[in-house]
Amino acid sequence: MIIYFCYYRYCSRVTRLRPVPDPNVPAKRHYNLPVQMKVDQEKRNHRKWLPKASILAINLFLIFHIVAITCWSVPFNFPPFPQCRKLVRPYFLWAGLFQAWDMFAPTPWPANSYVEATVIYKDGSRTTWSFPRMEQLSLTDRYFEERYRKFSEVIQIDDNDALWPDVARHIARLNSTPSNPAKTIILIRWYSLIIPRPDGSYQPEPWDRHVLLGYGVRPEDLQ
Repeated sequence: MIIYFCYYRYCSRVTRLRPVPDPNVPAKRHYNLPVQMKVDQEKRNHRKWLPKASILAINLFLIFHIVAITCWSVPFNFPPFPQCRKLVRPYFLWAGLFQAWDMFAPTPWPANSYVEATVIYKDGSRTTWSFPRMEQLSLTDRYFEERYRKFSEVIQIDDNDALWPDVARHIARLNSTPSNPAKTIILIRWYSLIIPRPDGSYQPEPWDRHVLLGYGVRPEDLQ
């Protein structure tokens, strides 16, 4: 019984592998079973490399970013850290992965601040638009919108004034309609200085504002 079962399994396997001959096709065009099996085996061997290549690529990606972010973030200025920072700087600036220690020292950000825009439309009406503010968002929303807090801090610096026209054009596109496009964008920085008190505590000052840019929107800006 065992021998019969084994023989039956063998015959079934060979039958599955062997293509059924077509009586309308000349015999010389029938598949050659050993050759076909060899081709199938090569395909299987080729497919085995795909998961291995994917795992290798993922590992290389993770290793590169772990090493690069470590070299960028640690406050060391002896080799090879400066050389590593110089090497990855273009990629980090492009990807937004850069981080500076000025968040903590030597001069932490001395004010609560945010950027908003007054949008004046073609019909004379106006509205106020603001970047997402973390203190007004839920914990889940903060995870997705945190980049706006960092961007808002960056554009408040006078040395980055070259970004202001692009920001104004972006806001104009977000707030325009074909029937009533935005005509003027006024970028405003709101800030409340954090002043140390004699007893060592910190008390925020009343809110004040500073106009960063007034931008007249052109038709091509809305394209």
